Amino acid sequence: MFFRNLSFFRFPSTLKPVFETLDDRLIEHPLKPVGPLELGSRGFVSPFGRDEPALSHRIGECTWLTLGREDRLLPGAVVNEALARKLAEIEAKQGRKLGGKARKQLKDDLIHEMLPKAFIKGSRLSASLDAKHSFIAVDASSKKSAESFVSELRHAMGSFPAVPVNAEVSVRALMTGWLTGQPLPEGLTLGDECELKDPVDGGAVVKAQRQELTAEEITKHLDNGKQVTKLALVLDDHVSFVLGEDLIIRKLKLLDGAVDSLENTERDSLHAELDARYALFSAQLATLFTVLEKTLKFSRAE
Repeated sequence: MFFRNLSFFRFPSTLKPVFETLDDRLIEHPLKPVGPLELGSRGFVSPFGRDEPALSHRIGECTWLTLGREDRLLPGAVVNEALARKLAEIEAKQGRKLGGKARKQLKDDLIHEMLPKAFIKGSRLSASLDAKHSFIAVDASSKKSAESFVSELRHAMGSFPAVPVNAEVSVRALMTGWLTGQPLPEGLTLGDECELKDPVDGGAVVKAQRQELTAEEITKHLDNGKQVTKLALVLDDHVSFVLGEDLIIRKLKLLDGAVDSLENTERDSLHAELDARYALFSAQLATLFTVLEKTLKFSRAE
C-alpha cells in the first residue's frame, strides 16, 4: 500500500477534534454503483478492500483513507461517430440539414441511449491524514486528482479548510544550489535523477536518470545557466523520492533500511500485514513532511 506520489495539503491544527467523528461522516458518503444514466460515481471505500466495512484505518493520529470512483467509458469519438451516422440518415430522409439546437438534442438523446451500455472503469485513490502534524498527503502526482480527493473529503466532513502547501522560498533556486555545492539539510542526500531547464520560455530541458549528479556533464549544464526543476533525494537512507518545484513528491520509495522490520516479522492475517505497513509508512511520511516543512518553509494554514 506504499504510496508512489505525495501531494501535500495543510489544515489548521484546530481541526484535530473534528477527526474523532470522521468515520461517522464517511459512512454517509460511500461509493455507490454508477447509475445507468450517470457518467460517474464518487465515494469512500475501505482501504482494506471492497468487502470490508470500515471506511478508514487509523494508527495513532494518522488515518488512511481511500476514495473510490466508477466512470462510464463513453469516448467523444464514439458519440460523434454515432451522431454523424444519425444525422446522415435524417438528412437523407428529410432532404435538409438539422439546425444547431436539433443537433444538440439529438446528441444528448444518443448519449442517454448509449450510457447504460458503456463499460464501467473503477479506480481508487488513497491519502494519509496526519492530525498531529496537520497535513494530508494524497497519492497523486496530478494537482487535479489531489484536489478532487480533498474536495470529496470536504463534502463528507461539511467543512475541511485544507490548502496545498506553499513554500516561502524558491524551490528551484534551493535545489539548484544543492547541485552547485551548497550543503543539503541534515538527513538529505542526493539521488541519481534530476531535471534541468533553461530559465527562458521555451528553453532547453535536460533529464538525467541513473546519473551521478555531481558529474561534470551536470555541472556544465548548471554553468550554462540551467536550473533544477526536479531532483532525486534520499532521506536518512530510508526513503527515496523526486522533489519537484511544484512541491509534488514523485517516485516515492521506502528503502531496505525502512522495510527490513516488516520482512522479519510474521503476521497471521492480511489486516495485520497492512496495519504494520501503514504504521511504518505513516511514521516515515511524518518525518519526511517535517524535513520538507523546515527546509522549504511551508506556510501555516489559517
